[in-house]
Amino acid sequence: MFTNQYANPSRVGVRPDARLAQAFLTQAFFWMFLGLLLTTGVGAVVAGLSDTQLANLEGLVLPLIIAQLVIAFSLTLAIRRIPATVGLLLFFAYAALTGVTLGFILQVYDLGSVVAAGSAAAGVFAAAAFYGAVTKRDLSNLGAYLFMGLVGLMVAMVVNLFIGWSFLSFGISVAGVVIFTVLTAYDVQQIQSGAVAAWAGAMEKGAVMGAFKLYLDFINLFFMLLRLFGGNRS
Repeated sequence: MFTNQYANPSRVGVRPDARLAQAFLTQAFFWMFLGLLLTTGVGAVVAGLSDTQLANLEGLVLPLIIAQLVIAFSLTLAIRRIPATVGLLLFFAYAALTGVTLGFILQVYDLGSVVAAGSAAAGVFAAAAFYGAVTKRDLSNLGAYLFMGLVGLMVAMVVNLFIGWSFLSFGISVAGVVIFTVLTAYDVQQIQSGAVAAWAGAMEKGAVMGAFKLYLDFINLFFMLLRLFGGNRS
């Protein structure tokens, strides 16, 4: 999704005018907001389960993670061939599964840390999104660097699962905050310019993919900030 074709909506003739661009960005933010509400609601339900019920769900964590990956790749690869409604349902399914993960996280971190991380993520996300929407600077040339940064981040996280170095975990979290902050500005500009719609092949599908990308930016930003400043329950 960081190819030259993705960054050039004029190739398929879907570059919107100013009013359409604003409506397109608003639609993407609307779906993203609903996705976050769904994640929060499911997370609250899971967090409210008894210890016995949570223990029974622990065996489903790995299958749920795999399901999330399958949905994410399916949505990204198939969005051009499936109806926008199906894409939206896949997005909401992903958001619901993320809510289950969030529910387990709420059991690990104290509520104050979760609220602080969520508030910080909202502030950083809003600032980055605003910059991406109003800046005259072309951010499309950052795509390749952001992609390499994401790959490096994932590799470092996998490696640290085996070595468990605390300073590496801290570095991963800091790098993650930086990467997803910049990625938020980048994605907002790409959505507003019509580049996401050009890549998806239609405005409606572009709005769904835009919402999915913004949702991932916010959720990952939240998780990275929680890793940095979160305090475990005593």
